[in-house]
Amino acid sequence: MRRRWMAAVAVTVAGLLTLTACGDGGGAAQTPQAGGEKKVEVFSWWTGPGEADGLKAMKEIFEKQNPGLTFFDAAVAGGSGDKARALLATKLQADTPPDTFQGHAGAELQGYIKAGDLEPVNSLYDELKLKDVFPQQLVDQISVQGQIYSVPVNIHRSNVMWFNPAVLKEAGVTEVPKTIEEFTAALEKVKKTGKIPLAIGSEWTMVHLLESVLLGSLGTEAYNQLWTAGSDWSGPAMTKALNDFKTVLSYAGDPADDWQPAAKQVADGQAAFTIMGDWAYGYFHNPPDGGLGKKSKTDFDWAPSPGTGGTFMWLSDSFTLPKGAPNRAGAVAWLKVAASKEGQDAFNPKKGSIPARKDADTSLYTDYLADALKDWGSNKLAGSIQHGVTVNDAWRVSINEAVGLFHTDKDVAALQAALAEAAKNSGQ
Repeated sequence: MRRRWMAAVAVTVAGLLTLTACGDGGGAAQTPQAGGEKKVEVFSWWTGPGEADGLKAMKEIFEKQNPGLTFFDAAVAGGSGDKARALLATKLQADTPPDTFQGHAGAELQGYIKAGDLEPVNSLYDELKLKDVFPQQLVDQISVQGQIYSVPVNIHRSNVMWFNPAVLKEAGVTEVPKTIEEFTAALEKVKKTGKIPLAIGSEWTMVHLLESVLLGSLGTEAYNQLWTAGSDWSGPAMTKALNDFKTVLSYAGDPADDWQPAAKQVADGQAAFTIMGDWAYGYFHNPPDGGLGKKSKTDFDWAPSPGTGGTFMWLSDSFTLPKGAPNRAGAVAWLKVAASKEGQDAFNPKKGSIPARKDADTSLYTDYLADALKDWGSNKLAGSIQHGVTVNDAWRVSINEAVGLFHTDKDVAALQAALAEAAKNSGQ
């Protein structure tokens, strides 16, 4: 399984290297600077409904404010950015960085920083007075020894349970499950109807599910302790949490290609639940040209993933300034838009996220997004595994591989041993 998965990644990267010669949908340009145009290559993994709409909204602001520059969309498809990061690694190793690239705020950026791939952006923070408008915890999370290495554009919540109210009613589930035990009972009731109890996507979505189950089973304090020196990955509490994960995963349908088709199964009434970040809101809610055009509280609804009520498992998309960026001035211009109130308020309502800034126009954030703004300001906080807050990229890859093997063999003891070994090798 592991060899097949790694081989597939290698083939994917080779294909992506060929595709990137085509630019953003055309076939003429070999590089974003071809033809003498002042293009700014923005590398991300925002290609799906909702996220692509948000990126387009920021692009329009960028080109309006910078008439001498042209946005070059170097987005690579694939949820959670696994394919994009694999391609990015080859570009950085070849000393051909994009002008700016997306990265999750937190531990994910540490590898790039240690490799000397990023410039600090402290001067930009000083110029724009960003420390006054970004939460201190967020600034701390993206700083290393006093240096700040990215500009966060949003805050996402990972631990969201999306569900179809009609499917739950048909199954006789009268209360939204709040605990893992209640969730398991609800999944069993749905199973008896012949519907899919839990929709999942590709391998990374299973790690996304795992982080919510760990938080719900261990509790917030114990979960946060996992990312500190001397953490206990081998004890009985972790064994119970992983058995909870095994039970929940046993109700999953066949893996879809990515998170969007899994979410669509819920929206279309084929499945009852999916555990996915709140970017799913934009996909469910946005009009059909960029989403599914579904009605909240009727076609879909949401709640904290089981056992995690009162805790906001967070992540943040951010943009960086690579060393050797071909158009450094253009990259800085993009970072200014990403950091701005105008840029974040244009981007986030479409993306299904809330702004990183504290001074956003709250009237733009309604429905689910109003709930997220309230909870971000009042809940306990925990960091996402899959989305780069708590673990560096090498550690995340080890966790992904362990979960991939577990999906095949369902061996809890082997999974626990692999996770403990990954933590030991992480250098935490």
